[in-house]
Amino acid sequence: MKLLAVNGSPRKQWNTARLLESVVEGAKSAGMDTKLVHIYDFEFKGCVSCFRCKRVDGANYGRCAVRDDLTPLLDEIYSADALVFGSPLYVMTETGEMRSFLERACFPYVCYSNPPSTLFPRRIKNAFVYTMNLGEELARNMGLADHLNKTKFFMELVFGPCEMQICYDTLQYTDYEAHGNVLFDGDAKKQRHEKVFPEDIKQAFGLGQRMALPLKGT
Repeated sequence: MKLLAVNGSPRKQWNTARLLESVVEGAKSAGMDTKLVHIYDFEFKGCVSCFRCKRVDGANYGRCAVRDDLTPLLDEIYSADALVFGSPLYVMTETGEMRSFLERACFPYVCYSNPPSTLFPRRIKNAFVYTMNLGEELARNMGLADHLNKTKFFMELVFGPCEMQICYDTLQYTDYEAHGNVLFDGDAKKQRHEKVFPEDIKQAFGLGQRMALPLKGT
């Protein structure tokens, strides 16, 4: 069994990446083969609206027809046994690269049947790991969880049951004063990072372990 993890952050050694590394380690401990990729390493664009993936009689039905750096990764998704995507929130949603990646990774499989269905060949476990600067109460008041559930809906439509791990109030950088950031208490952020983030790492490890468990009903 293989788990594919995709980091939608431009930072390869910070919060989102570290959580995904822990997911990978958890999956490895449960006997899975794993791979972690960083989407910012790829040269690609989002969906170009050619609709060749929707032509029932076409060679690309159910598969993205665009050929670029993302093509081999999309092939790996097609053969994966579990998927975990991760992203920080930029302007209240996933990073631009992650959104473009999701267009290419999910839309080709969406079948315009009634009700909508998927062309992905099997049901597999998947998860989305989010990091954000906002605290949990403020994020809740802003309705961010409802927004992120829309992505969860599409993941479940296309691939199968989707878990979400949301990590709040994360440390953006180590020197808040140097960045002119007086909105947040840098010392409090560092203390939370030291005390709470290790628990987030543990949760991510457990998430990876659960990805190896059989899907219910199969």
